[in-house]
Amino acid sequence: MISFIKRIAFCLFSACVWGNGYGQEILWASKVLGYSSEYRPGQFGQAFRSKQILGRPSKLPDFGNSPCAWSPAEADGRNEEWIKVGFEKTIPLRQIAIAENFNPGAIARVYAYDESGKEYLVLEAPAGQQMVKGRMLQVFPKQQSLLANAIKVVLQPGKVSGFNQIDAIGISEQTAPIEAAINFAPDMKLKAEKENMGKAINTKGQEVAPIISPDGKTIYFTRSNFEGNIGYPAKQDVWFSTLNDKGQWTDALNIGAPINNSGDNAITSISADGKTIYLINIYRPDGSMYFGFSKSFKTKTGWGFPKESKIINLLGNATTIEITVSPFENVLIMSVQRADTEGGKDLYISFLQKDNTWSEPRNLGGVVNTADYEGTPFLALDNKTLYFSSQGHSGYGEGDIFLTRRLDDTWLNWSKPENLGPNINSPLWDAFINIPATGDYAYFSASEKVLGQEDIFRIRMSPEIKPEPVAVVTGNVYEAETNKLVKSDIAADLKKDNSSFANVSFDPETGEYRLILPLNEIYRISASGEGYFPFSEDIDLTSETGFRTIKKNIYLQPIKSGQQIRLSNTMFAQSSADVVPSSYSELDRIVSAMTAYPTMEILLEGHTDNQGEVQKNVQLSKDRVEQVKKYLLSKGIESKRIQTKAWGPARPIASNQTEQTRQRNRRVEFTILKI
Repeated sequence: MISFIKRIAFCLFSACVWGNGYGQEILWASKVLGYSSEYRPGQFGQAFRSKQILGRPSKLPDFGNSPCAWSPAEADGRNEEWIKVGFEKTIPLRQIAIAENFNPGAIARVYAYDESGKEYLVLEAPAGQQMVKGRMLQVFPKQQSLLANAIKVVLQPGKVSGFNQIDAIGISEQTAPIEAAINFAPDMKLKAEKENMGKAINTKGQEVAPIISPDGKTIYFTRSNFEGNIGYPAKQDVWFSTLNDKGQWTDALNIGAPINNSGDNAITSISADGKTIYLINIYRPDGSMYFGFSKSFKTKTGWGFPKESKIINLLGNATTIEITVSPFENVLIMSVQRADTEGGKDLYISFLQKDNTWSEPRNLGGVVNTADYEGTPFLALDNKTLYFSSQGHSGYGEGDIFLTRRLDDTWLNWSKPENLGPNINSPLWDAFINIPATGDYAYFSASEKVLGQEDIFRIRMSPEIKPEPVAVVTGNVYEAETNKLVKSDIAADLKKDNSSFANVSFDPETGEYRLILPLNEIYRISASGEGYFPFSEDIDLTSETGFRTIKKNIYLQPIKSGQQIRLSNTMFAQSSADVVPSSYSELDRIVSAMTAYPTMEILLEGHTDNQGEVQKNVQLSKDRVEQVKKYLLSKGIESKRIQTKAWGPARPIASNQTEQTRQRNRRVEFTILKI
């Protein structure tokens, strides 16, 4: 059975941190110098190994069993067990903190070591069962002027029932008690309370994995243990609800066939334009399914039959998968268990290849992944902020939601995960966060204060845990002469280097196109349809600071004799005939049209504003059209197919009173003379 609900956990490594609100420097163990044994329960992963003791606590301040802690090989062993760790530097030793996350009390002796390796006994106490689930044992050495860079802890496992675990060891030159701390976003001010989505969404069954459409108006989710499901009630079905004009969520409906069948069905991601959904499992025509990943396209009558989206060498020993697809549908991040996992399930990265398969998954690395479980990934529409669930980073209970931000374009370097705080996370299981383009609310699954089993909640977001803001560009594509809707392809390129940024399709039968564009860039938006000359226009988002929606209807000119088409007025630098490199893509569209219509002939006409001498402006307009012609010739267009004309300031299309209107007059136009 493919199930989203797996409650496992994970770890983080670091060496030196400031912490605890006391302003003290804490050194956490950075290397293992030796150990008596380590517990190795599984074939794969690093759970309970000696290396799990390194870095800051991964379980504390919560207590309990954790694969992110070191454990001796046997429970209740008669022999003593020990582990020795080293630190980044030597310090005057005033305090040792030992994070006993599970079955505390087995520690019998603690030794410190100076740079020469000399050993000092700093604690000797009878081992014995404690009345607490876990603790931070704080040791204050009696030795004066002790300089230390290593610690050894000796256990007597037979004195405390069950496996004994140590999460971390820290030292400090101060006596303010070292305590474990949860890592939050800096200056987090999340004050809102989470809100159960109510009976329109939640039932006595299980509702998990909300997927909110980018426009925030439709929520898809997975429901199980419910009589209204297709096939067996215990199986998972996809349901959805829409937001009405009053801002209320309507009663959820079963999405029906072909998305739902008698097996386990779940949407795991949605495209930025809301017209493609990604699903767990691969669908067979006979109604059966097998492990994998599929996608379905929106049609005028509903969702199409899911088609396999192949991930190279996915299987390994995997049995369950959770996936988020990037807003530009060229990167996916998945939670899956493989031979190279740190623990139960890790997060992996995969890239779309030229043959439309996905590359073999690559582990996201030890900053994010730990010896326990990472799952339910969601990559926000800013293409940088990744949310996921975990027990391996310090949190509040069975599973918390964290965020990490991508630091570069390798997709392998991520910021230290930040807990989203107690207003979202509880002592129970919390996971599957999802956020629309507006970033105003987050939708997630939780187990506390529910109507049945797990329910879907929402909470109003605060800036420090939001994704970076984006702009949403939406609209229709029309024929300029008739206002008839035109099926077309839409592209957004980064103007600074002409690199492709996003591509979507506009189909009148499935509604408006939608582009999600991060801020602080200038984009060139282009549209092309069969029988029409490509359109392009710049959208400058460099001065935007918050989310906004931009309505951009596009009008395409049909390719026919006599048709006049105006090119971008930013094709040239001011008072220059040199074509700026960012305009090459627009000129390439002329090349494409003339290549598609090999008998097409055109007239290029150059225009300027009225600033300066008339003859100089005429010459400038002549030089500009010649430069455009030169570019077309360099792409293989024959010279006899191109005529030129320079008008200078003689034919303005706007007033020359302001720089903004003068800019419109500085242009190149071309007219189709012959098809």
